Amino acid sequence: MEIPEELLKAFEESLNRVRTLPKRPSNEMLLKLYGLNKQATRGDVGEEKPSMFDVVGMAKYNAWEELKGTSKEAAMKEYIKLVDDLFVDQAE
Repeated sequence: MEIPEELLKAFEESLNRVRTLPKRPSNEMLLKLYGLNKQATRGDVGEEKPSMFDVVGMAKYNAWEELKGTSKEAAMKEYIKLVDDLFVDQAE
């Protein structure tokens, strides 16, 4: 299934926009964004699981793996929504 051009453009804009947030999001939110980005761009996790001693790598892997079965399109939409919500939350 081909992803609509408008969605691809909005996703790219969100990828750039998230870098301009006034405050750094929580680690939990960063992991959520990471997982959605990977799912949106690469699909289901297909990489080897990191060593249990690689705490950061394992957290990233788990964030991505939790989204297994989510379509690329759905992951892009969720990523865009989260970025929009972050801007609203930080503006308050």
